[in-house]
Order: sequence, then structure tokens, then C-alpha cells
Amino acid sequence: MTSHIKISPSILSADILNLGAEVQAVAAAGADWIHVDVMDGRYVPNITYGPHLVAALRRFTDLPLDVHLMISPAQPHIKAFAEAGANLITVHPDADTHIHRVLCEIKSYGIKAGIALNPGVPITAIETLVPFIDLILVMTVNPGFGGQAYIPEMTNKIRQVRHLINHSGREIELEVDGGINLETAPSAIAAGATALVAGAAIYGAADKDYQSKITALRGK
Repeated sequence: MTSHIKISPSILSADILNLGAEVQAVAAAGADWIHVDVMDGRYVPNITYGPHLVAALRRFTDLPLDVHLMISPAQPHIKAFAEAGANLITVHPDADTHIHRVLCEIKSYGIKAGIALNPGVPITAIETLVPFIDLILVMTVNPGFGGQAYIPEMTNKIRQVRHLINHSGREIELEVDGGINLETAPSAIAAGATALVAGAAIYGAADKDYQSKITALRGK
């Protein structure tokens, strides 16, 4: 497990009319990745961004674009997001009938593949997929909207995923998303997280001091 906790600010909480500047600001403040929440209004009850936005972001930053597809099916859109500049695409095991095929397609574009677990989806749903993934995303809220409260019971799930990763012997990032702030980040990190997605905790800061927020989320 890495000692450097990666921080992936979610643009879901950023100022959408100044998105380029917002992304550059968190990059300058020490962010590791930029998290892009893609929602279709079907798999989750909200509609957000498409590949054109990812392509636009690519022009503003060299940071890895951490694209989370909360869409069903995801497979028809993988190529578009890969070509738009995504460095990592995360999908849900229950969003596509043949999820192994989707993961293999993501990796065929030379980028990293992630799998996400909603609060109601058991770890057993991804056990056989571990050899094909680079990241496991544990959702600590039910996806769809930013600003939700962290579900405390998910901390044990993070521990269980950490055990799964350690047992696999593979270098797999363990990302946590949902209600991450200065109060909940320590629990997620202690349970084994190596990357944290934070939206409101960074972009919601009235003082716009993104650097201090990112540093504090790492526990430093």
C-alpha cells in the first residue's frame, strides 16, 4: 500500500462555468487526478457529462483523468471516452451483461480499467475480475448526487476490499468516493484506501484554498 494518498477532486462540485480554471487550480494545489462523474439519468438519477467534456478537460490539464461511468450500458461509450483522453475508466459490474469484455476493451486502448462497488453490491461481484483491473472504487454513498453523507458501514467494506487486493498480490488502487471530508477521510485511509475522491470538501471551500484542503485530506 502506498504511503502517498492520491486525491482526485470531483468536478461535480466545481464551478461548471469556470471548469478549466477550476481544474487548473486543483492541479496547482497538488491534486493527483481529476475525477469526472459521468451519469446518464438511468443507472443513477442524475445527468452530467459526456466525452466532449473529457476532451475539453484534456486541453486544460496533464493530470490523469479519472472517469467514473455511472451509465448503463457502458460498453457502447468506452471508445469515445478513451479517445477523448481518459486515463482511467471505471465501470460498474451490474451495468453491463458482459463486464469482463468491457474491462478488456478499456485496457485495449492502453488505459487503466476500474470496477466500482455501490453500497448494495457485494465484493463477491468482482472477485473473479481482479486479474483484469487496475482500480477498485468503493462507493460510500449511493451514487447520483454530490454532497451526500458517508455511510459508516462502508468502512468495513473498504477493509474487505483491501484484504482482497492484498491477497491478489497485484498493484491495484483502492479508491473511495462519497462523503469524503476531513472527518471521514482518516477512516477510509486507515481501512486501506490509496485514493480519495472529494468534491464538496475541496471545491465547496469558501476561501478557495484548495491546497490546504488537499493536504488535510491526505492527513498531513
